[in-house]
Amino acid sequence: MDYLLDTHAVLWLAGDAAELSDAARQAIFDPDRKKYVSIASAWEVAIKCSLGKLEIDGGTAEFFRILDENSFILLPIEREHVKCVQALPFVHRDPFDRLLIASAISEGLCLVTADKNIHAYDVPYVW
Repeated sequence: MDYLLDTHAVLWLAGDAAELSDAARQAIFDPDRKKYVSIASAWEVAIKCSLGKLEIDGGTAEFFRILDENSFILLPIEREHVKCVQALPFVHRDPFDRLLIASAISEGLCLVTADKNIHAYDVPYVW
């Protein structure tokens, strides 16, 4: 199964942060699996940078550089993802995370996330 990385997983990987678990690192560096990052994550970075809630030198340009440097595949938002968001139980309130969950379900991907709310959804995840 291929992986969809949550925004924080990408940022923690880039910063070599201790918060990135060993299991997440293993998944990210698995040469036999594709790794995707949703365009919604770039959107989240753009919003948080513009609000001053996230500091990344270069903002979204740097985020895209990180994706390219790690050969991550940019996953667009598709109709099926949006339909799936509507069908999700409203446990998680963050719209970006709800879209990531729906995207992973729709595409048959395993989420790489530390999000504790993920347990409420029928989606495979690793952390």
